[in-house]
Amino acid sequence: MPAITYELIRRDEATGARAGVLHTPHGSFPTPIFMPVGTQASVKAVSPDELEDLGANIILGNTYHLFLRPGPDLIREGGGLHTFMRWKRGILTDSGGFQVFSLGPLRKITEEGVTFRSHIDGSKQFLSPEISIAVQTALGSDIVMAFDECVPYPADRTYTADSLARTLRWAKRCQKAMTREDQGLFGIVQGGMYHDLRAESVAALIEMDLPGYAVGGLSVGEPPELMYEILESTTVLLPADKPRYLMGVGTPDCLVEGVARGIDMFDCVFPTRVARNGMAMTWTGRLVMKNTDYTHDHRPLEDNCGCYACRGGYTRAYIRHLVRAGEIFGLRLLTLHNLWFLQDFMRQMRQAILDGNFPDFRRNFLATYRSASKNKG
Repeated sequence: MPAITYELIRRDEATGARAGVLHTPHGSFPTPIFMPVGTQASVKAVSPDELEDLGANIILGNTYHLFLRPGPDLIREGGGLHTFMRWKRGILTDSGGFQVFSLGPLRKITEEGVTFRSHIDGSKQFLSPEISIAVQTALGSDIVMAFDECVPYPADRTYTADSLARTLRWAKRCQKAMTREDQGLFGIVQGGMYHDLRAESVAALIEMDLPGYAVGGLSVGEPPELMYEILESTTVLLPADKPRYLMGVGTPDCLVEGVARGIDMFDCVFPTRVARNGMAMTWTGRLVMKNTDYTHDHRPLEDNCGCYACRGGYTRAYIRHLVRAGEIFGLRLLTLHNLWFLQDFMRQMRQAILDGNFPDFRRNFLATYRSASKNKG
């Protein structure tokens, strides 16, 4: 039995949106699902118990960062990532590819792997498919990502095709390097903004018969319409009985559009990052808590919200005060609210799919969200 399996419960025929269950060694979780990012073995400002309370089921760790600090040997010594960080549910580890390639001139790509300079101390480092898998093996995550190159936008066809060919060779090396039966390797579909290269990537990865497939190289600066176009032409080619993961997407409008195109899994630093910048996510857009509009606003961040901040009676005026005063508690309240919001958002989308009214949910949400955002702008 594979470590990672997917069970399709219902598919919306009008859009392709899917409600399912993702089965992992650390639990079975309803999809579609949003996965908070814990880059360095911690979701910023939030404890594992708080993550469980707000309904998170899978979180991310990052191979690049954990490879550099504290190192895979120490985490293995600590019992693996689950034990090390005291998290009982699912963990997905990114391969480190995106972080390495974002270093730009600080790295050099060869067939063997990538040589780069550490962002911490400038030391020379090397990551290859085999090393990435070895690190993720030591971390003990449930879902392991193949080492790939995330092609920038824009990129010409020759560069993109060459990069894709190498990424597919790396994927095979990753599969060969896998040793643990309690981990599942996801391949990453690349190919830039070229439909035929994306199709080539999907075909090659399907031939490898992996337990899941991610769509990478989107939300890297391209217009939203182009992202959705590429995503739609890609997901229709992916197997219906395997989970589909759109990497690095976390704004509500992109989440609902991703779900509408058959995506099951999402991750992004967005909710925690904007919280640290003093912003709250709501069903009608973002609230910038530094704004004077909230100085005397004694309402919760959002009515009928079940997050710790809102159900605890913490008001917009109070949170604005904390943010302006530089108090950590204010940023924690916003982080807990934003993570709750996205978990609840995914729960409601799933229920809409199960109830057969996802198209209405999508249409009504986007109309309200975009209209409100435009007015706030």
